[in-house]
Amino acid sequence: MNPGGIASKTLAVELMGKYSNIIFIRDNSIVDAIRRIPASLSRRRQVLPGRPYLHPPARDGVNLLDITTETFLTKLCSVKNGLLTKAIIDVSVGIGPLTAKELVWRAGLPADIKIDQLDTADFASLAEAVQDLVSPLRNGSIQPAVVVDDQDSLIALAAYPLEHLNGYKTCFFPTMNEAVIFALGLDKIRRLPGKDVLEKVLSAELARLQRKITTLKQESDEALSAETWRQLADIIMANVYQIPKGVNQVKLPNLYDSHGDDSYVTIELDPLLTPVENAQSLYAKYNKLKRAQKLVAAQLQQCRQELAYLESIQLSLNQATSSLEIAEIRQELAAAGYLPQDSRNRRQVPASSTPLTGTTRGGFKFIAGKNNTQNDLVTFKVARPDDIWLHAKDIPGAHVILQCHGEEPADLDLWEAAQVAAYFSKGRQSSNVPVDFTRRRHVKKPAGAKPGFVIYEHQKTLYVTPDENLVTSLIDDK
Repeated sequence: MNPGGIASKTLAVELMGKYSNIIFIRDNSIVDAIRRIPASLSRRRQVLPGRPYLHPPARDGVNLLDITTETFLTKLCSVKNGLLTKAIIDVSVGIGPLTAKELVWRAGLPADIKIDQLDTADFASLAEAVQDLVSPLRNGSIQPAVVVDDQDSLIALAAYPLEHLNGYKTCFFPTMNEAVIFALGLDKIRRLPGKDVLEKVLSAELARLQRKITTLKQESDEALSAETWRQLADIIMANVYQIPKGVNQVKLPNLYDSHGDDSYVTIELDPLLTPVENAQSLYAKYNKLKRAQKLVAAQLQQCRQELAYLESIQLSLNQATSSLEIAEIRQELAAAGYLPQDSRNRRQVPASSTPLTGTTRGGFKFIAGKNNTQNDLVTFKVARPDDIWLHAKDIPGAHVILQCHGEEPADLDLWEAAQVAAYFSKGRQSSNVPVDFTRRRHVKKPAGAKPGFVIYEHQKTLYVTPDENLVTSLIDDK
């Protein structure tokens, strides 16, 4: 190769199961490979430095994305015996056991049905199943899905919903990259996949709200001065005939000072306006600030509520211990508009993680929500009216339900349930954390309230210092 000339360099990634390889190629000549394959291992294709690069041998079969359903069924009919799932794999390329089982399931056929047992109606059902699965893929309308079991172990990963695995939990993602990252990190609890992204989103939103609240507080302080402008206007009107025209300021008796006749106030004036017009200008400023005071107060309340909501999500994220919980938090943020939501997956039922459960030393069962979705679940779906509801006072935290089943828990049971509520709250590292408790029937969710938000009454308060060893001993082993 001439110095300064152009060389064509390629990195070939061959994803072929146990035969997978990564090969570095320059001008169609192999530079090196992750797995070198000499003639002793393959007479058809050697992968060695200096050898020309040859594509892997093509496998016989048809590509469902490139042919009609009728052509596929015709090819399938050429197989005379064996399981239908195996026949589907044998006559096609890019189809593995997972997809074959999905097609058979969607066709409404038994998983172990044989190819020679199919009748005309079965082939028609299979044709519909193929069309149902393949059509969205041809249009690029994928629905990346990760299927996990109750222990958050990976069961399957696909670009479409796996309906034959509906007994497991399924998480949907906007892109295959996110689905793959999620699947690869299922066992990495300390650094859960997607957690970094959510942390950055929450940090940015919380910082934005803090800045907005600071600005609104400044505007609120300015609005509080409204009464001063009205008083100055009143003083001008009370002395309107004593004020000469065209002056920049005037010193007048202060009607609102309790010190008596010796108290005066200096008022700045616009020399181009008459005394009455100056007073009217101050009244207008007063009215504007009074209106702003109401608007700012409403905005400030809204921002503080949003801040509390995001802090509750941040707490859930910090205490998350499974990838399903991360996915659930991501779904909540997307539903609230803080993350983009894939419109193709809105109709899919999102996967849900499992609330914490445990037993007090007195034998009372408790359930604790680990995020806002779970909090709504345990409070309004699981709990009974006479169960006891607990929550750390005025800070983000878990909703804890102490299940009573008609019995009255002892003080120790209440104290231990309060320990759980304090530990799974923002006050985990604090002392004497106040924990409110009341009967579940006294807890309400306002119409239109965000996930996890409730109002309650008839509460009492316990003060506890969270004990990690105690709480851990009370929680059920998973």
